[in-house]
Amino acid sequence: MVVVGAGIAGVACAVELTRAGVPVQVRERGHVCGGRMASKRFEGRPADIGAAYFTATDPDFVAVTEQWRAAGLVREWTDTFQAYDENGRHDAPGPMRFAAPRGLRSLVEHLASEVPVTVDRLVLGVEPGPAVDGEPCAAVALAMPGPQAALLLDPALTDATRAVQAQRWSPSLAVVLRFPTRRWPDFRGAFVNGHPVVNLVCDDGDRRGDGAPVLVAHTVPEFAAGHLAQPTGAGPAVEQAVRDLFGLPEQAVDVRVHRWTYAKPTGDPTRHTHHLDADGIGLAGDAFGKPRVQSAWRSGRDLGRAIAARLA
Repeated sequence: MVVVGAGIAGVACAVELTRAGVPVQVRERGHVCGGRMASKRFEGRPADIGAAYFTATDPDFVAVTEQWRAAGLVREWTDTFQAYDENGRHDAPGPMRFAAPRGLRSLVEHLASEVPVTVDRLVLGVEPGPAVDGEPCAAVALAMPGPQAALLLDPALTDATRAVQAQRWSPSLAVVLRFPTRRWPDFRGAFVNGHPVVNLVCDDGDRRGDGAPVLVAHTVPEFAAGHLAQPTGAGPAVEQAVRDLFGLPEQAVDVRVHRWTYAKPTGDPTRHTHHLDADGIGLAGDAFGKPRVQSAWRSGRDLGRAIAARLA
């Protein structure tokens, strides 16, 4: 059994298979696991450049969150963001948002400690049988955005191909802004409504709990779409947008841009949490629910259970 993709959906799928006694291999094309729960280190300090936080309402995911909390990997961050719109700045209450002092990637790595993950392992194709790169296997789980999964699928796998083609995704840029000092008004995170460049800004020092003068901004899809070919060129516009939003003085700032071509599923959620066809090809991820970490975890878990039941 092969799982392609070591984001939280793929790892959750592999964990369920392993617990059911199904031998599984996880193959990840990147250098580390984590997927869109990505964290990158800048001078030794992690900053989240993918998902900004997560919430937990599903009882089973709440239990996983408590395991992370017991391991010292997560902390309650805030239940109130700021919102900036035509009416100015105001509180935007919501559910409790959790953050990870070591970066959200550390949570996926914690789950992945139960399963064999091979990084830097590029998968080129999934054929009927099923087979991965010509090697027969009992089943295959593709845990990645649909457009990426489509590149791996043999056209003969019609059910899986139709399922991934039905997905719609929007891009985003995550921009890490490292300042010499903290000069912005107190906030945790801010939703920016109706802005042409950014739609979310998070205080990463507050999120991480170390008070570092670091902000992470996420751009609107339309702005990101115009900078996918050369994402670093978007840095100055995002920096200026953040300065204008918070009234920041001119300071030297280190700007790093990360491109997410498939950042967020935008289509209507399906009635099912995953896809598993008669060919033994499974699909998992937050495209099968709301664009949430919890949705991706549940999708992977449910696919793992479905495959284990079929193989049994």
